[in-house]
Amino acid sequence: MMADLIGGQLAMGVIAITEQSLEFHRSDKLRILAVTSPAPLVAAPDLPTVADAGFPDLSNQSTIGPVAPARTSKAIIEQIAQATRAALGERAFQQKLVESGFEVSADTTPEKYRRSLESDIAFWAPVVKTLGLKID
Repeated sequence: MMADLIGGQLAMGVIAITEQSLEFHRSDKLRILAVTSPAPLVAAPDLPTVADAGFPDLSNQSTIGPVAPARTSKAIIEQIAQATRAALGERAFQQKLVESGFEVSADTTPEKYRRSLESDIAFWAPVVKTLGLKID
């Protein structure tokens, strides 16, 4: 989609805000109209939010993080969580995430992340249903 947006084959799209998309925006190859996060991004505070642009119902804080198979033991989940918190505690890693368009939350837990994913599913489920999207 990014190539088609830059090439002019698409008039508009919804893309992830990444280091690459921010660079295309800054070099005037792509125009990011708004971000869907509830607050402006640390990496690009000049970009308006969708709420600022008049579309508050489109506001959604997407999340990224590690996942494991459903039957993974709590001990392994806790090891992954500890490793994740350690990585998020490193300043250089935090800076790289911010530069890539992500907001860093070092106080996360597996339960908070699970709730965040549930919220994402609830947000997008009506869109998936309305469009009749299916996984092949």
